Formats: sequence, C-alpha cells, structure tokens
Amino acid sequence: METTNNRPAWMDDDEVKNIDPKKLDFLGKLFAEGKGKNQKEMMAYLMPMMRKAKQEHLTFTPQEMQAAINAIKRQSTEEELKQIDKILAKAAGGGKK
Repeated sequence: METTNNRPAWMDDDEVKNIDPKKLDFLGKLFAEGKGKNQKEMMAYLMPMMRKAKQEHLTFTPQEMQAAINAIKRQSTEEELKQIDKILAKAAGGGKK
C-alpha cells in the first residue's frame, strides 16, 4: 500500500472523502498495525481495538466500512488482498482454517 504525506493513499480515495477523518485515522492505524499478522493474531488484535473504538465513540455504518474496505483494496498488493479477504471471511463467520 502506498502512502503520500505519511497518510495511506486509500484515505484520499473519493469513496471515503465524506467519512470523518477521526474514523479514517482509526482505520489507518488498525490496518497498519495489523499488517503481517496471521489470522489468529489479527483476531486477537481486533477485539481490543474495537473496544477502543467504542470508548472513543467511533461507530461505523455498513456503508462507511464497505467504502473503506473498497478503498483499501484498490491500494493493496495481491498478498494484502488475500489477507484482507481471509480476515473479512473470518469476521463474517465464514472463515475456516
């Protein structure tokens, strides 16, 4: 994933331009720190991050999440896309080892 001005390129995507910058920063941190984690590590990492989002009153509509995922995918490498798809499948309850 490429970055411009220390900001991931996906954050400049037209699809996410109307999402609160605090939400984008949270998602940017979530993806940056989750990079390279295997599925089990990622799920363990996500739980406290989701609690943190709740504490900070950051809630995401399904449309915001889909827009962010689409924007991130457009800027991802083939390997990153595979990891994203695995995580999303697991989160949706369809993940199998």
